[in-house]
Amino acid sequence: AGIIGIPYALRMSGLWAGVLLLLLVAVLTDKSLRLLIEQASFHPKLHHLPIHTFEDLASYPYGKFGSGFVLFNMFIMAYGAMVAYLLIIKDTVPTVLGFEHGENLLERNLILIATSLLIMVPLSMQRDMASLSCTSAISVTADMILVVFVAAFSPVAETVEENGGLGEVLRTDGINSTLFVGLGILSTAMACQHSAFIVANSLEDKTRSRWSWVTKQSIGVSAILCLILGIFGYLGFLGETQGDVLNNFPMGTVQADGARILLAFTMFFTYPMESFVARHVLIMLIHNGDMDAKGGCTLENESRVEEEELGDEGGGGEGDDLTVSTSRSIIEGGGLLCMNRRQTWTLLVYLSTLLPALIFNDIGPVLSLTGAIGGGCIAYIGPGLVYLGVNGEDFLNSILARLERWRGTKDVNNNSGSGGVTEEDLPVDGDASLEIDATTSIDAYERIGSGSKPLWYYLGLFPIWCAIANKGATHLKKKTDAAFAVTRVSAESAPGDHSLLLPPPTKRDYSIAIFFVCFGVVSAVAGVMSNLYVQWNNLDEVDYGDGN
Repeated sequence: AGIIGIPYALRMSGLWAGVLLLLLVAVLTDKSLRLLIEQASFHPKLHHLPIHTFEDLASYPYGKFGSGFVLFNMFIMAYGAMVAYLLIIKDTVPTVLGFEHGENLLERNLILIATSLLIMVPLSMQRDMASLSCTSAISVTADMILVVFVAAFSPVAETVEENGGLGEVLRTDGINSTLFVGLGILSTAMACQHSAFIVANSLEDKTRSRWSWVTKQSIGVSAILCLILGIFGYLGFLGETQGDVLNNFPMGTVQADGARILLAFTMFFTYPMESFVARHVLIMLIHNGDMDAKGGCTLENESRVEEEELGDEGGGGEGDDLTVSTSRSIIEGGGLLCMNRRQTWTLLVYLSTLLPALIFNDIGPVLSLTGAIGGGCIAYIGPGLVYLGVNGEDFLNSILARLERWRGTKDVNNNSGSGGVTEEDLPVDGDASLEIDATTSIDAYERIGSGSKPLWYYLGLFPIWCAIANKGATHLKKKTDAAFAVTRVSAESAPGDHSLLLPPPTKRDYSIAIFFVCFGVVSAVAGVMSNLYVQWNNLDEVDYGDGN
């Protein structure tokens, strides 16, 4: 669904701005994927702990708030994707059957309900995704065929010629005021952070270099496919480009209908995978991961170290001293009517996605809002916050050292007219360039806040970053200490090649993490506001082909 909306993203952003944004999103996605796995599997404090998911990692520095933040935005991404998939079914299947897009609304809705109930819902009722594992290869193949179709049959030459030629289009189509609408769609298309741990844990030889190679290859190929489909799709229709670019192609042609059937077939088997994600999130947040209504650990959280087990408030129940592993022969219950809990939530999720799909017809705003909110949080804000939290103690010590040097220089300047400065006045004995050795993050945070601070500290929003780092460092220590009390295995004594662990973070690493957070906040806020502005003023109907 994401890649089919790339031409619309270029229309809303402007051709040049859209291409640059796509490249930027690809680079940030690659970096965030490496950042997450490196912190979970190769960080000196965490490499020995059972961190299997994004929400597991976020829970170490931020507790239940961190895991809840990730889960909530995973739900937004999954929910938005499911609505988009249903809208694509509504666009494609009725069109192939002869019902023109934009007309015969009742018939199109009835076809959507019938096909989704007969195909999508039964597949979504399954307990896990193992039986749908082969559909990933089908989806990749379908995407590549769609790229070839759009590149081959999009009327680029005719449309560009009607708009003054390629030179004129390139000269005038630079950047639009609806830039962030396009960014939201691009974020939806590229966001895959919640799947990173599944892929990384499947590697036979998981090393930092191998994971970096995997992310660069996969994100690189994805970006190339998105660029080809986006540029050819947009240049073929310019200001008339729709959210689903296949709607721009005429009805009745063998090539277009073949592409529609292929896309619909992919959506039928992709929807259940997002339904599993949404259902998992709801059961984790509402039933504490108990999908079987048995009141204990289930397959959903097998092999995890629970919050209570690692010292969070509210713990202390039975089983806190070990990880519970369950068998697959489970009698499920806890649902409504004749359904169990899993089936009940699956049906509720389906109905909640079906309603907006019946009401709305344009996939563009759905993809954009999903990417602005869910994508902005899970692809940019989340990884940045995780890095600051996991490395909070080092970050605070680094800021404290810079402040102490500034304070020492300030004292030297103040005392320069009254006899000079002695060695005892230096911030570190004998050498003002050495960093302060703060024994704990709490001590460092208190010393940062207790003295005077320069202007750059406030202009750089360091009060916020230091508060986040202190929160992360405090909870991380609490949780790792509790884990050691359970397992009696420390990070230093854990087996494995310690030469593969991450080196100490640098100023560049902290700057990248802060950029991630800032970029995510701006893209989320501006994306939502831009979408409201576009819908309120009907700007998605305006011809942006002239660049105005």
